[in-house]
Amino acid sequence: MLDLRSDTVTKPDDAMREASRDAEVGDDVYGEDPTVNRLEDEAADLVGMEDALYVPSGTMGNQVAVRTHTERGQEVLTERESHVVKWELGGMAQLSTLQVRTLDGGERGVPTPEQVREGHVEEDLHRPGTGLLTLENTHNSKGGVAIAPERIDAAAEAAHDLGIPVHLDGARVCNAAVAHDVPVERMTERVDSVMFCLSKGLGAPVGSILAGSEEFVARARRNRKLFGGGMRQAGIIAGPGRLALDNVERLADDHENARVLAEELAGVEGLSVQDPETNIVLVNTEGTGREADEFLDACAEAGVQGTQFDTHVARFCTHWDVNREDVEQAAEYASEAVERLD
Repeated sequence: MLDLRSDTVTKPDDAMREASRDAEVGDDVYGEDPTVNRLEDEAADLVGMEDALYVPSGTMGNQVAVRTHTERGQEVLTERESHVVKWELGGMAQLSTLQVRTLDGGERGVPTPEQVREGHVEEDLHRPGTGLLTLENTHNSKGGVAIAPERIDAAAEAAHDLGIPVHLDGARVCNAAVAHDVPVERMTERVDSVMFCLSKGLGAPVGSILAGSEEFVARARRNRKLFGGGMRQAGIIAGPGRLALDNVERLADDHENARVLAEELAGVEGLSVQDPETNIVLVNTEGTGREADEFLDACAEAGVQGTQFDTHVARFCTHWDVNREDVEQAAEYASEAVERLD
């Protein structure tokens, strides 16, 4: 079975397993795990931030960032299909008692400076005001589009002009950097904090990074503890995370495999495919007369797994556990699946 549900399904390679086995460890809550400490330093350097915090998941990283930047009752400006709104169980309301004001980021999922200014609410006697702008790159729900750093800069600068901090959900920001052929730190130049995942395309078995200023990370560390993310001998999982930081450039292989997969699927009668910019391929099944869940069930029977994104939209995600031959085979399985639907 070819598993293209997500790049989260990757298995650690032998080097990562050895790094886990051999990791020097200590109690991370006390700041005494040397492997975690090195990972945080190296991750901060990668994204051009002063400091970083190792967290168990990307969702926790985003929610810790939101809690750290804001005061209870404030509004958060965010794109209406962003991960923090769609896929994090209403965490901003449940965990931080915040209100959300969504903006339509269009096809690429990034608000314009004008939208940021229009969405901003000034604090006064009656209103708590806007406390944070969140951005996302790559944008998951838009099909992994790699937003140009200049567009992130523009939205962030509009927020800063209004005195609002900016958090970047950069779960796949390394993919965005590779797609635009720039250093990862260029993608984060104008934001105040960034979260990125080690456990997606970079291949680590678990963990994400939240980075920002030293003062921000110090406060975020307390909120990580509050949310249950204080870990002990975490070097066992941080060791593979350190190796994952060296895998940024190989993301280009995933992007090329996604392109090949998209081209092959586009040739299947009844399917229409969005041109991928990174490692996510969105497939519309409306032309088959069947909904995405039916198509995906047939795909699984044929030998390839994907995920449903909308009524007629399926997602396939390339990663380091699949190669060119695999994606070509996946396209054949998808073609067989469409034939079974007839």
